[in-house]
Amino acid sequence: LGKLAFESNGKIMSLRELLIEAIRHGEKPEVKAFLTTVLDVATDREHLRSLLEERALAHDAMDASRVQRIREDMERADGRRLQPHYVESFFHAAFKRLGGTARQREPRRYEITHVPAPVRNRDRLIGIGEPVLPRYERIAFEKSLVAPQGQPLAAFVCPGHPLLDAVIDLTLERHRDLLKRGSVLVDERDLGMRPRVLFYLEHAIQDAGLTRAGERRVVSKRMLYVEVNADTTTRHVHYAPYLDYRPIATGEPGVETILDRPECQWITRELEKQVQAHAITQVVPEHLAEVRGRKLELIGKTEAAVKNRLTKEITWWDHRAEELKLQEQAGRPNAKLNSGEARKRADLLQGRLEKRLDDLKLEAQISPLPPVVLGGMLVVPIGLIKAMTGQTASTPTAPADTQISAARARVIVMDIERQLGFDPTDREIEKLGYDIESRVPGTGKLRFLEVKGRVAGAPTITVTRNEILYSLNKPEDFILAIVEFIDAETHKVHYLRQPFIREPDFGVTSVNYDFAELLVRAEAPR
Repeated sequence: LGKLAFESNGKIMSLRELLIEAIRHGEKPEVKAFLTTVLDVATDREHLRSLLEERALAHDAMDASRVQRIREDMERADGRRLQPHYVESFFHAAFKRLGGTARQREPRRYEITHVPAPVRNRDRLIGIGEPVLPRYERIAFEKSLVAPQGQPLAAFVCPGHPLLDAVIDLTLERHRDLLKRGSVLVDERDLGMRPRVLFYLEHAIQDAGLTRAGERRVVSKRMLYVEVNADTTTRHVHYAPYLDYRPIATGEPGVETILDRPECQWITRELEKQVQAHAITQVVPEHLAEVRGRKLELIGKTEAAVKNRLTKEITWWDHRAEELKLQEQAGRPNAKLNSGEARKRADLLQGRLEKRLDDLKLEAQISPLPPVVLGGMLVVPIGLIKAMTGQTASTPTAPADTQISAARARVIVMDIERQLGFDPTDREIEKLGYDIESRVPGTGKLRFLEVKGRVAGAPTITVTRNEILYSLNKPEDFILAIVEFIDAETHKVHYLRQPFIREPDFGVTSVNYDFAELLVRAEAPR
């Protein structure tokens, strides 16, 4: 380029003009080699991707595989979201218990005619924004129902709304001790005889930064559910598993009677320490690695960008201060800016740089807090309850699917999904609200299938609360797959989309649906 510029009679040219000259003289060997190098670098996608990864503070550019992974995570999170069904069912039960009154006026839209004084007073203690009103003309838990055409505007009740925050805070204050005292719940899907203990823990990760209250800043917090069985083996289970269990009914054995059974002799106070140890060794390192890797990468890029920008500004103002000082010494002062003011700006930028780097160092000091056991519960299988009350393990009206038939039904449905061109994965053991997760190749989309295996002519199909709520959160992607066993060798598979219309009441753990009615609405797999 320098040679070309010299041959142009010393004319000062921009980079664009030099490249144009290089193209004009492309027959020269040295110019041809230069152009080849420029084009190779400019069209090297891996080089460009590495530059983006190195400099980007926010990843706006992602390859297809990464987009697909993120989309799959978003699909799963969408099905597990609290809003609107989990929040709505909790709010109605808790608000009524606190003395409030809410009436449904339109589908999924409610009028609150009376907000009790304890709720309004609690908002005065914890509220920081909009106050809780004595009454609400309409409230809704789904954003699309806030302002339907021709209907009154509704308040969007979601996490962060003062009314919901006050109800949650009051409920925790009045019943927090119940979490630690624990409870005994019954699993109606388990026909076995071995009870389990479910613990719920809270785990947080902090950095060295301080909040306004002078406390260490928490950068990530999670709720964990860890289950222990009679073999003292522990496993991390999915969100809100207790929603599929029910309390002990009237006429069933009491807590002391159940704990005196030989099947419960392994339950001791040492279980809490075992669960904490499991969380510390298995769950906490995974949580810490996920947060630390993401945070440290972002902090490193931020630190490099801050140094680059502020150092250049400081250098420029230092240079400007020296220029102004020389002008002042020569008797030509600048009326708008003097050397002292330029030096002051350079010093302020230096202070900003040091302060920002110190803050980033504190953010990089990431450490886990010990997991805290908030409470626990004893999960008793319905098989043990029936044995204690002298009933048979299954009644004529009970669901007919055993673990063997359920596993067989899942294998059949997974084979069908593969034949349809999807990539299924069995997730039944994780109790996520569905049994099979089926990927749509090349899109990142997921199909969620709950599998039920029934003998032909069975009266009902039992669906748990979590399965119903998951289907309502993902109505377009949830499929109830029913495998009808006609005899030992013959079966027929039915796919039912959008099988459920509304969520069950707050205290309902499962719902029985008429088997024949579901088959009428179902269709062939597709």
